[in-house]
Amino acid sequence: MSRLFGRQAATEPDAIEVMDLDAVAPPTRSGSQGWRRLFAGNRVIWVMATVAIVALVAGLGLGQLIVSPGQAAADADAPAGGLITVPIENRQLANDVTMRGDATYADSVEVSIETGELAGAPIVTGQVPEVAAIFDTASIALEVTGRPVIVLPGDLPVYRTLRVGVSGPDVLQFKQGLNAAGIDAGALDSDVFDAQTANAVTALYAKVGYPAPTGGGDVAIAVSGAEAGVSSAQASVDSANGALTTVQGAASNVDVVEQGNLVRSAERALALARTEGTPNEIADAEESVTLAVARRAQALAPRDASAEKAAVTAAKAELTRANETLSDARDGALAYLPAGEVLYLPGLPRRVDEISVKRGSSITGPVMRVSGATLVISGSATASDAALLEVGAPATLAMPDGDQPATITSVLPAEPASGEAASGRFTVLFAPDSLTDEQIQAVQGSNVRVRVPVSSTEGDVLAVPLAALTAGPGGESRVEFAPGGSADTVLVEVTTGLAAEGFVEITAVDGSLGVGDLVVVGR
Repeated sequence: MSRLFGRQAATEPDAIEVMDLDAVAPPTRSGSQGWRRLFAGNRVIWVMATVAIVALVAGLGLGQLIVSPGQAAADADAPAGGLITVPIENRQLANDVTMRGDATYADSVEVSIETGELAGAPIVTGQVPEVAAIFDTASIALEVTGRPVIVLPGDLPVYRTLRVGVSGPDVLQFKQGLNAAGIDAGALDSDVFDAQTANAVTALYAKVGYPAPTGGGDVAIAVSGAEAGVSSAQASVDSANGALTTVQGAASNVDVVEQGNLVRSAERALALARTEGTPNEIADAEESVTLAVARRAQALAPRDASAEKAAVTAAKAELTRANETLSDARDGALAYLPAGEVLYLPGLPRRVDEISVKRGSSITGPVMRVSGATLVISGSATASDAALLEVGAPATLAMPDGDQPATITSVLPAEPASGEAASGRFTVLFAPDSLTDEQIQAVQGSNVRVRVPVSSTEGDVLAVPLAALTAGPGGESRVEFAPGGSADTVLVEVTTGLAAEGFVEITAVDGSLGVGDLVVVGR
C-alpha cells in the first residue's frame, strides 16, 4: 500500500496527501469546509445556475432598451397631412348581372304508353332505348308485342284508334305530325281521317320499317263479297233497263209498213165498192177501213212502262246499297293507327333520362322519363336584376374548361311551391351556344356562374374611382386635379357616364383632363 501510495505521489501528490490524512485520522469538519465540499461536488449545477441568472438580468436590461416596430409606430408622431392621388385610367367599363345557374335538361316528364286495346299482355319485345338517346319525329320509342311505338310531335294524349271516317282534334294532330315527318296526309286544316290519311299511315310505317296495320284476312273476304254483291246488283239494273227500253221503244218499220198496208187495202176496197158495189157492200167496206185505222193506231201507240220503271228503280237502289257495303269493306281494309302505336311528345327532339322497362318485361306503368334534348342553365334573379335582362341577350358561362357564350331564352316569375306565397324572384333560362359532348357531360347537373352584361361603354373611356368625385354647389360633378402631384389642386367640372366596378366614366367639361393625370381621392 505504501509503495502504491509512493508511486501515486510521483504524479498526484495532493491525492496521496489526502489519502494519507484520511487514513491517519478522520478530519475535523468546520462550516467553511462543508460549503466548500458542497460547491466542489456540484460544480456543474452551480455554473448553469449562474449563467441563467446572468441571462435573465441581461434580458431585462435589453428589454428596456429595445422597442418593437408596432410600439415605435404607436409612439411616433402622426405624419404631416398630404394628398392621396390616383391617375386617371383609360379603360372599358361594363355592368354585369351575375348569378348561379343549374345545368339541366328542361321539361322532364314521365312517358306512358296506351295498352288498353291489346288483346294480350303488353310485353316489351325490343327497341328499348338507352339513357341519353334522342327522340325525334318518327323515332321508335319502344317495341311492344312486336309492334312499334312511333314518336310524333304533339301535346294531346292518345285516347282512341284512328281509322277512316273518324274526325276530331286528335286526327288533326296526327296529320300535322305526319307533315312534320315529311309525309303528305292531305289538308292540314281538315280533322277527318280519310283515304289519303290512311295512305299516309302506310307511308309512315314504311318509313320506320314496319308493316302498316290493316284488317287482315277477314276484311279481305268482306271486300271480295261486297264486290260480288255490287256486280250482281249492277246486272239487275242492266236487265231492268233493257226491259224498260223495250217497252218504251218505237214500233218497228215492219209494223208501220204492215199496218199502213192494211189501212190502204181497206181504203181501195171501199173505193171499189162505192163505184160498183151495193149499198151494203159500201157499208162493209167503210167499216173495214175504220177497223184498219184503229188497229194501226193501236199497234203503233206507246206501251205502259210503269212496271218496268219500278223494276229499274228497285235494281238501282240495290246497287247503291251494294256500293256502300263495298266502300265500307274497302275502308276497313285501309291502314289505320292503333292507339298503342303512337306516342306524342311536345318540343321534339327529346332526350331519354331514365328507362323503367327492359326487353321481356310487362308494361305496368310509365316506361321511361324524357326531357328536352337541349341543355339549359336555370338561374334565379331578383326583380331588379330581372328588369335589366332581355330574351336574346348574350351571357357568359363559367365552364370548367373556360368561359362559354350563351343566350337568354326566358325570363319569367318563379313559380312558388304549393301553399307558399310568391317569392318575387325570377327564373332565367340560358341556352349555351354550342357545347361538345365532353363539355355537356362535364357540366350536366352542376352549378355554374353566369355573367350577363347589361351595359358597357363603347371601348376605352377616361375613368376614375368613385371616391374621386365631389359635388359642386350647383350639384355638378367635379374632380380635384393635382398637377404633377403637387399640393396645389384645381377643381375640374366633369360630365359622368357609366359607373361600374368601382369606377365612373368622366369627361372634363373644358377638356383639360387626360390619361395619367392625378386626381385626389383622399387626404
